[in-house]
Amino acid sequence: MPTATNAAPKSYAAQDIEVLEGLDPVRRRPSMYIGGVDTRGLHHLVWEIVDNSVDEFLAGEADNIKVTLHKDGTSISVEDNGRGIPVDKHKKLKKSALEVILTTLHAGGKFSDKNYARSGGLHGVGSSVVNALSSEMVATVHRDGHEWVQRYRRGKPTTPVKKERPFRGHGTSIFFRPDDKIFRRIHFHPDTIRQHLEDISYIHAGLKISFVDEVHDQKYELAHPDGIKAYLDKIIKDESKKVVHEPVYLTEKDEKSIRVEVVLKWTESTDEHVRSYVNGIRTRAGGTHESGLRGGIAKAVKNYMDVHNIKHKGLTITPDDIREGIVTILSVFHPDPMFQGQTKDKLNNPEVLNVVDGIVRPALETWLNSNPSIADAVIGRIVLAARARQASRDAVSEVRRKTPGSKKSNLPGKLLDCRSNKPEESELFIVEGDSAGGTAAAGRDSLTQAVLPLRGKILNTESLALNRILQNNEIQDLVQALGAGVGPNFDPHLIRYNRIILLMDADSDGYHISTLLLTFFFRQMRELIQQGRLYLAQPPLYRITVGKESWYARDDRDRDEILASLPANRNPDIQRFKGLGEMNAVQLKETTLDPKTRTLLRVDVDSVVAADETFAQLLGKDPSERYRVIMEEASEVDDLDV
Repeated sequence: MPTATNAAPKSYAAQDIEVLEGLDPVRRRPSMYIGGVDTRGLHHLVWEIVDNSVDEFLAGEADNIKVTLHKDGTSISVEDNGRGIPVDKHKKLKKSALEVILTTLHAGGKFSDKNYARSGGLHGVGSSVVNALSSEMVATVHRDGHEWVQRYRRGKPTTPVKKERPFRGHGTSIFFRPDDKIFRRIHFHPDTIRQHLEDISYIHAGLKISFVDEVHDQKYELAHPDGIKAYLDKIIKDESKKVVHEPVYLTEKDEKSIRVEVVLKWTESTDEHVRSYVNGIRTRAGGTHESGLRGGIAKAVKNYMDVHNIKHKGLTITPDDIREGIVTILSVFHPDPMFQGQTKDKLNNPEVLNVVDGIVRPALETWLNSNPSIADAVIGRIVLAARARQASRDAVSEVRRKTPGSKKSNLPGKLLDCRSNKPEESELFIVEGDSAGGTAAAGRDSLTQAVLPLRGKILNTESLALNRILQNNEIQDLVQALGAGVGPNFDPHLIRYNRIILLMDADSDGYHISTLLLTFFFRQMRELIQQGRLYLAQPPLYRITVGKESWYARDDRDRDEILASLPANRNPDIQRFKGLGEMNAVQLKETTLDPKTRTLLRVDVDSVVAADETFAQLLGKDPSERYRVIMEEASEVDDLDV
């Protein structure tokens, strides 16, 4: 996000105020609506249209959705057999309802429960946003015995709503081609689309989804009548987790028509895996429903242990111990969900916490009481987790007690450590080069922020034995700084920092180093990623100055958006940072280090199997795999650094 650093410009009057009309705000600031103009934002357009079709399923009006990636690889069609978008004239606006919905922000039929008791699209902006960001869109509606068609270009209708021909069926089909003036590159990934659609088919048992990939001449039929129970089995199988018991399945609806569906298993893994959905939409950042789930699980187990007087002298069992190794899928259907932002990554409804807790806690406690042998296995697994955690805490405390004044004695000399001895409040920045390390050290909060500079590109650890990896000096320094072991001996409870942040230059070399580090962490310290403790910093590439006002841009697209928003008579000074070392400490702190103003990307792994395959392809010993990926993805390359 560009940040103004100084006072407002001297000239600031009524003529400087812009009023954006229609869909112009979307085209001017697309990131506000789809999260970005990168690959994720591009695919978000597909999700918005698909979510509308899913809402017809939730309303009981559709059971089939067909998604087609056309042969050109740059256009998509989404078709359902629902009621069809209304085409009659809107009384107030004197336009067809179809045109109103697709060309007006905050227009739709989901602001009340009259037509949709539950839906994922409640802001009334999804379809119109896709229209605004598409160079071409065609809406085809089947209803009232006819086929109706309207065409659009960059959010504006190019034809009226036309009655094309008689038609006996019903439903809606949306064709769109994203605008290459908005997106960095137009290239849809069939695997990404198929995986997302398959997730939806698991969450909505009874919904049939077809995905036609015309680029590779493949068709997929996605339907899972067993719903999230089958989904849980798939996740556990994909990640090769060893389970402790058969799945626990809970479902209930409260008096406010909030339906909660949960399936869970304890495994012998040491990480906690929660995948949550609201009205079929993946909530990657969690929210109140996840908080209610976690609290309900912990309370149910504690109540069971109290009722059965299960105690272990000197052992304190925490909620983290109880949930260690658990794999669970939570699906909530709410008549009025409050999402955080248009991308809907987080649920904010405060009442949902108590609803989910109130459903999960008694149901899980009843299940434990009804299955005493399985409950014993679960409790045994929890006790082992508590003992391991306590042993780790005791070991750390003993080291600190014996060496209060020599905290850095066994740490690498280049590490600029923080002063705090509390891991929960500390974070480590892994920085590219001594120059950037010096700037980061000058701009950091030395109480809680540590800096470890690396010398150039680290070793490619893919396909290498651990003993060979540990011969590398940079890897040795990294392992020593973290203090939690490596490979099979890695213990996340011993790690010296709560967050590990990769801070590299915003160029191809920086991306390469980040990829090499991600490979190392994925192969040798995977639990660090699974616990959500590994992050990528987002340093700016440009500083744009006009008079006394400045903005920072992360990339060329961000720079162009800022320049386009400036008055034509202003002459901006554009500074390109060739590396982090070119920034002064104040600039680096303001844009990248300070938790109040920085942006961090958390490293997350949806599928261990897919991630494993990706690292093997990109960094493995077989060059033919890299050649194949490069040739298939060459169309996405904006700039090649040789």
